[in-house]
Parts: sequence; C-alpha cells; structure tokens
Amino acid sequence: MKTFKTYSITLLFLLLGSFVFGQINERIKSERDKTFNLRGSVYDEESRKPYSNVEILINGGRYTTTDINGNFNVSAKIGDELIIRHEDFETIFHTIENSERITIKVRSEDNWSSRKSKDYTAIKRFNQMIDSADTYLKKDAEKSIKFIGDALDVEISSKQRAEARELLGDVYVHWKQYDLAISEYKISLENAKTASANLKLAKAYFSDGDFQMSISTYENLNEKKLTNYEKTVLYEGIGDAYLKLKNIPKAISSYEEGLEVAEKHLIAPKVTDLNSKIAKAYNEKGEKDKAKTYYSNSLNLATKENKKRAVEEQIEVAEFNSDNQDYEEEIVLRKQAIEGIKDIEKDSIIPNESPITSQKQNYKIGNALILQNNYADAIPYLEESRKEADEKEDLVVKKDATRRLSEALIKTGETDEALAMMDNYKIVVDELYAKKEQEISRAARFSRNIAEQQNRITSLESDRALSKSKYELTQERNKSQQLIIYSLIGGLILLLVTAYFMFKYIKQQKLANNLLALKSLRSQMNPHFIFNALNSVNSFIASNDERTANKYLSDFSRLMRSVLENSEEDLIPLEKEIELLDLYTKLEHFRFQDKFDYSIDVDETIDVEEFQIPPMLLQPYIENAVWHGLRYKTEKGHLSIAIKPKAKDEITITISDDGIGRERSKALKTNNQKKQNSKGMNNIKKRVAILNEMYKDKVDVTIEDFQDLKDVGTKVVVTLKKD
Repeated sequence: MKTFKTYSITLLFLLLGSFVFGQINERIKSERDKTFNLRGSVYDEESRKPYSNVEILINGGRYTTTDINGNFNVSAKIGDELIIRHEDFETIFHTIENSERITIKVRSEDNWSSRKSKDYTAIKRFNQMIDSADTYLKKDAEKSIKFIGDALDVEISSKQRAEARELLGDVYVHWKQYDLAISEYKISLENAKTASANLKLAKAYFSDGDFQMSISTYENLNEKKLTNYEKTVLYEGIGDAYLKLKNIPKAISSYEEGLEVAEKHLIAPKVTDLNSKIAKAYNEKGEKDKAKTYYSNSLNLATKENKKRAVEEQIEVAEFNSDNQDYEEEIVLRKQAIEGIKDIEKDSIIPNESPITSQKQNYKIGNALILQNNYADAIPYLEESRKEADEKEDLVVKKDATRRLSEALIKTGETDEALAMMDNYKIVVDELYAKKEQEISRAARFSRNIAEQQNRITSLESDRALSKSKYELTQERNKSQQLIIYSLIGGLILLLVTAYFMFKYIKQQKLANNLLALKSLRSQMNPHFIFNALNSVNSFIASNDERTANKYLSDFSRLMRSVLENSEEDLIPLEKEIELLDLYTKLEHFRFQDKFDYSIDVDETIDVEEFQIPPMLLQPYIENAVWHGLRYKTEKGHLSIAIKPKAKDEITITISDDGIGRERSKALKTNNQKKQNSKGMNNIKKRVAILNEMYKDKVDVTIEDFQDLKDVGTKVVVTLKKD
C-alpha cells in the first residue's frame, strides 16, 4: 500500500513536471514565434565609421541594407540568423536572442577618419531618440512624437530625417491618425526614396479609405528594387484595395501573385496570410467551396507558426462558417480558439479591441447556439462572456452578452431573471454611454496634444528650413563675392601677363632695332675704311711702286677677310680685335713710315679670350690718330696701344699719340673732311650707346688731350667689362 502511494505521488509529480515543462516550452515557442521590428547598426570597431549598403539577410528570406548612417530595420523573430555581408569585411553571422536593438562591430583594413567627433555624437543622439520613440510608439503617442521631434532637432542628414519622418508616420498609423501618417510618409519620401516608406504610404491610404490612391501608390513602385518580402506586401496590399472596391477577380489575381512569391521564397507568415485572404475573396465572390479549401490551408499553416496566429486564423474561419450558417463547425473552432487564448494570456495581455478575446468568443458561441435554437446551452457561454467582460471592463461585449442572455432566459421561461437581466442591460448601456463620452473627450484631448507635438515638429522643420535658406542665401552671396574677387584677381593676372608679354615684346623689338642699327652703323664704317685703304693703294700705284702696292694689297686682303668674317657679329673675342688692330696699324705704318712708329702692349695677366668687344670699335680711333694727328707732325711721332687690367672683370684699352692734337687738326681740315670726321665720330658714339643699352654699360670711352708747349697729343681710353 505504501509503495502504491509512493508510486502515485511520484507519477503525480512527473505529470505535474511534464505539464509545467510543456507550458514553459509552449511559452518559449510563443516568444520565439513572435515577429518584431528589429533595429540595428553596423560600424567599424576602431574608427566608429558607420557602414552603408551593408547587406542584411535573414534565414527566413527577409532582406534589407543599411543606410548612410549604418542603420537597418527588418522584420525578424528570436532565433533567426542574421547574415551581415559587405566587401570591406568578412561576412558575419549573428543569432537574434531578443528584440532589443543590436550593434554589429566590424574590423576593416581601411582607415577612416574623415568624420569629426561631433558627427559621432550627433549620430549617437539621433539613434537614441529614434530608439526611445520606437519604444513608446504603442504605449504613449505624445512621448514617442516628442522623441522624434528631439531627433529632428539634431544636425542630421536627409536620410536620417527620412527615417524619423517614417517612424512618425508609424506612430500616427498605430494611433489611427491616418491623414497625418500620409503627410509624414510623403515628407519622408521627399528626403529619401525608400520602398518601406512607399509601402507604408500605400497602406495608410488604404486605412484612410482612399483605396484607388492606395492602388496607384503600390503600382508606382519599382518591383525590381523590392525584396521578396516587400513584393508579397505589395501584392497583398493591392489585393486588399481591390477587395474593398469589390473588384474580386483583380483582388484574387493580386493575392495569387503574392502567394507565388511567398511560397517560392519560403516566407511562411505571408503564405498563411495570403491563403486566408484568397479564401475571403472567394467567399465574397460566392465560391464557398474554393474559399473552404483555402481556409483549410491557412488553418494548417497557422498552427505551424505560433499560438496567436493559429487563434487568429481559427476565429477568421469561424466567421466564415458563421456567415455560411455552419454553426457546428463555428463553435468547434471558437472553443479551440478559447483554449489558445488562455495560453496566450499567460504571457501577455490581450486588449479588449482585439478580436481574439475570450469574452468575444464565448459571446459568439452563445450567439451561434441561439441561432440553432439551443437556448439552454447558450446561457452558460453568455454568462461566461458577461462575467469576463465585466472583469476586463469590456462594456461593449458586456452589453451585447447581457441583451442576448436576457433573450435566451425569456426563451427558456426564466422571466424574472430575464427582466433582471434587462435592467442590467440598461445600466450597462448607461455606463457604456458615459464611457463613450469620456473616450470622446480623451480623443479630443489626444488630438490636441498630437496637434501640439506636430506643430512643434513643423516649427522645428520651418526653423530649420529658414536657417537652411539663410545659409544658402549667405553661401550664394559669398559665392557671388568670391566670383567678383576671383574675376578681379583673374583680370589683374591677365593684365599683368599681358603687360609682361608686351614688355617682353617691346624689349625684343627694341633689341631687334638695336641690332639693326648696329648692323647699319657697321655697314657705314666698312665702306669708309675700305675707301681709305684703296686710296693708299692708289697712291702706291701712282708712284710706280708696284711691288709695294702688291705687298700692301696682300696684307689688305687679309685684313678685309677678317673684317668681313666679323661684320655680322655683335661681339668678338678681344684676341681677334687685337689681331685686326695689329694688321690695320701695320698697313697704316707701311704708308706713313716716316711719320710715326707704333707699339701694342698687352698685359700678361689679361686673358684676351675671356673679354668680348664689338668688332671694328677701336679702328676709327687709330685711324683718327694716324690721319688727323701723326700725319701732320713735323717730326716722327709714336702711336701707343696699351691693354691693362683695371679691376677684377674690367680692363682699359688706351690709344695714345703725340700728334698735333684735335684743335690744330680741325684748323687744317677742309669743310668736307670736317664733315666726314664728325660723321665718323658720331657713328662710334651711337654704336657705344646702343651696345651699353644692350649689354648694361659694357663699354666706356673717354678722349683726352695732352697739354705740351709745342704739340698736343690725344689719348683715347676705352674701358671694357667682362660678360
């Protein structure tokens, strides 16, 4: 007996443990099967650089990419595996453990340092505000909108502004402010064209009752840019709108296209939803058998998802059975749904507005039994519905259940209880009326608060737009000023360049003119020299001194060859000029041997090859010394040519004679000789002036007279600088 008791207790504990373990497993499974909106970001671990265009894949077939700030948003479930892929780093695999925001840190080979620390702070603050707004989205609309306003007040990019506006649209959709949601989604799309905002805009039009606009918005989307999950949402949304417009064939066609995509890519939740919606469309079309087939599929698929989805589909099919007066099947499904609701309520609270509350299901079971004229069996369900509605303060269901219960009590002959229930019905109606008034008042207050928050956001955006406009205006003004300054600088540079080239051209032109003048002056000197030399030859021939004439002509031809060779040069080596002077002086001495002797002395320290001198520069001075000074001397004179150093890069060439001097020579000349002599000296002065202008005072010439008692000699000093 004792052994049996022990065995019984052990078995009881095992059964209890199994039950509890099963409940825990069911709860865990329910949590894991919940789909939620997962937010996250991807950035470099060292530089904190956010990564854009990172592929985010989920093993269930969902797909998205990160925005410019490294953020992403995707539907997911606990246990799903994220695949994070980008060309700059190795692919990362991450298992989702909860619904909290996740941060993916990656290591990249590239260094990134272009953003300032204040940019990181702004991004961080923006993300914090957006996360807070998302947290309060379904709890407190005012707080959620306030956080979004704070996020918009941060210095953000257009993509971040689009994200904030899209989230604000989500808030308005949840709180059934569809007109405001439409406005926010449009603003979001103005900042950044995203598929998610477009899909939500189309859905908002649908919820606001503008079904044709909803269809147009859906159809304007580029399917090629949508993920597979978004394609199913697109086809489902178009089908919903056509169904509301009573265009059943187009609705079914859209649903079937979406179902094909969902089945091909294993998007399980959408496969269930679309089977159910196709069934609903066929039911409205009047094809009950086809509808029943699709509902059977959706029921089976829903049980494989999670408890809540299974209950929702059971209730959906129960409504179908109710419409088609299949009350037995309806009751079976509603009873199954009630069992599922009990499990769901262990982990979460189901709001009274939800169609899957137990009070609603008990009421509808009771109603189905009444429609079968089974009043006695209906009463317990209606009483249970009334009791649960009272506990959960669901006055709408309590009112309906009370009224229906009074009708059932009358049918069963329980008149007194029925009358009492009618009195209760009146009380509930009064309570419901009072509650509706409170709800209307709250709704008005809620609308005012929403309007205030919306006005704040509008004001922030207006201020930002005004600041941006001022900034752009300032920038334009600065650009205009910069353009004027740059134009002036450019004009000045152009003027300077033009002036430089003009100066260079004028200088080149002047140089060319100087060269031409030099050439002209040289061309004038050469005939003068040749004429004088030929006169000498003529005098030898006239005196019948043929031998002397031949010798003179031989030396003269050598001199002429050298002169002609150098006639095209501006400067020649001093060494060549000395050779010419020696040869010329030799010829003149040959003619006037009885009049003068000559000497040419070159200092040994002078390198005559390093100095350059204009050709035939010294010859006129020697010619003047011989013809106008020494030739008229009564005694034999002397011509001295001395080349000596003056400074480091400077020498003097002194041509001195002890002739009659310039004053007595002038007195002995004829008018024609005076004219020729003056012309020759002017020629020399012009050559020196041009050469000094071209070569920066290369040559300096001074002429002095010796003051003696009898004769006055002449000294010419030529100063020559090295190049």
